[in-house]
Amino acid sequence: QVQLVESGGDLVQPGGSLRLSCAASGVIFSIDNMAWYRRAPGKGRELVATISRDGSADYADSVKGRFTISRDNFKNTVYLYMNRLNAEDTAVYYCNAYIRATLSEYWGKGTQVTVSS
Repeated sequence: QVQLVESGGDLVQPGGSLRLSCAASGVIFSIDNMAWYRRAPGKGRELVATISRDGSADYADSVKGRFTISRDNFKNTVYLYMNRLNAEDTAVYYCNAYIRATLSEYWGKGTQVTVSS
């Protein structure tokens, strides 16, 4: 089992920045990929960014050049650095962990990001 706890969501003005954190606990040595997803009001879940165990990252086109995902395997934490935020980034952001050996995935409860003036 893996437990994920997100933090860092807040109300921020357009053009501002935030850092989200996701702390993992439990059977963490088995985690392969980690990712951030988001769900905006009235919309479906969207994959924002993923990062592999060795640090290879990939991003949704909508956040490329503005968001950065990173992973600290010693602290068992994954981060999402968000810059130049706009209203379309308003959403609940969820952390996801995937274990390839068991084809299992785990989710956090989410953290709210609101971009508004």
